[in-house]
Amino acid sequence: MSPSDSLTEIRDKMKEYLENGMKLGWLINRKNQQVEIYRTGKEMEILDLPETLSGEDVLPGFILDMTTIW
Repeated sequence: MSPSDSLTEIRDKMKEYLENGMKLGWLINRKNQQVEIYRTGKEMEILDLPETLSGEDVLPGFILDMTTIW
C-alpha cells in the first residue's frame, strides 16, 4: 500500500482479487503497522505489527520477514 492509496479502495481491490481466484493476499499498511490477510472462503484477518508472514499452503515454506519493513 503506497501513501497515496485509499484504504477503502485497496480493500475493495483485494476483494475483487479474491473473486477472481486469488488464494492468499497481504495488504501491508505500514502507516498503521498492520497486515490484513485475505484468504479464499475465510474472513479477513488483521495482524498488528507481525514479525513474519507465512505463505501458508499457497507458498509452502515461504516466510516474509516483516521486521525490515516496519
